[in-house]
Amino acid sequence: MEIQEKVLLAMNKAGKALKAGELVDLCGLTRPEVDQALKQLKKEERIVSPKVCFWQPKK
Repeated sequence: MEIQEKVLLAMNKAGKALKAGELVDLCGLTRPEVDQALKQLKKEERIVSPKVCFWQPKK
């Protein structure tokens, strides 16, 4: 499973907007891996930021 898919899965399971640090804990990934995944997901418009530093899947 790709890192982006792991991050999206964790977001969907949480059911709320999450910070990058929370995703690190939930996914068992490093902070740089999560940051890169968030950057790519944002570029692909698969996630949105409802407030500063929080991310959730685009509905």
